[in-house]
Amino acid sequence: MPTRRKLLATPLLATPLLLPGAARAQEAPWPSRPVRIVIPYPPGGSTDVLGRALAERLQAAIPGSTFVVENRPGGAAVVGTQAVAAAAADGYTLALGNNQTHAANAAMVRDLPYRPIEDFAPIGRLAEVHHALVVPASSPARSLAVLAARGREGGRLTYASSGVGSASHVIAESFVRRERLEATHVPYRGGAQATTDTVGGVVDFFVSTWPQVVALVKDGRLRCLGIGAPARLPELPEVPTFAEAGAPYMAVDAWFGLFAPARTPAPVIGRLSEALPRLLAEPELAARLTGLGFQAAPLPAAAFAAFQRSEVERWRDLVELTGIRLEG
Repeated sequence: MPTRRKLLATPLLATPLLLPGAARAQEAPWPSRPVRIVIPYPPGGSTDVLGRALAERLQAAIPGSTFVVENRPGGAAVVGTQAVAAAAADGYTLALGNNQTHAANAAMVRDLPYRPIEDFAPIGRLAEVHHALVVPASSPARSLAVLAARGREGGRLTYASSGVGSASHVIAESFVRRERLEATHVPYRGGAQATTDTVGGVVDFFVSTWPQVVALVKDGRLRCLGIGAPARLPELPEVPTFAEAGAPYMAVDAWFGLFAPARTPAPVIGRLSEALPRLLAEPELAARLTGLGFQAAPLPAAAFAAFQRSEVERWRDLVELTGIRLEG
């Protein structure tokens, strides 16, 4: 027979299952409140443009959902990325990452406060973009060879980047090192101001993602001396590829993907991963991304995880070449 002590204890053992908060957590399906997509860059750059388009389409595709974009730039994109790594693994905080945040920083940033692989659950790759080297329309350089000659023959060049340790910095520095140029790096907080100052002739050149500069190249305010595409672009057949311009090593694409904190519930990862290829195939979004210079390149979660691991190795080699190191 149960003792009085045991009878009194039994309801207390069950009490946690009946707490209002626990009941709500069990009953509320994801997403029952706004989902943040953290973009670790300032507004106006390629990552921001893609993130806002993605948030808009996810909200339309997932009934009852709200997706909001939060820009958290700083420290070679470490600030915003670390915020997501440290966030609750509940599906309500996501990161729009790229080759810098989830590959290059692993080799470049000393004492990186997050682990690009272990601290995140890859959801899916979204898109890729080419990098391009642009100069002001007023520049006397009409080819990569002429620009390099200027940097070797007594004229110290200046080049912009979207930030210290960014892909634009690494690729431009690989050009400087391989061609043995005299050049000074001028870092900016994001690509928007770097682009503006390149148009204004404040710097001699800028290695940018193609979406950042495509409209300015088309309307003649910037001149493109090379692009990392495998073949010339049909809309700008006069622009040579980096391989044609004699710098095949600069043909390093940027990629973008969606990540959640590690240990985010598998059903949430699965639902988002399954939605991304459908969204990227929508004619309206596909046309919008193409017009902005992106190439849709969807990969589901498992394939994206394998791709990310290979990119960590690739960027380790690039960082070794340039010698760029940052403090975490």
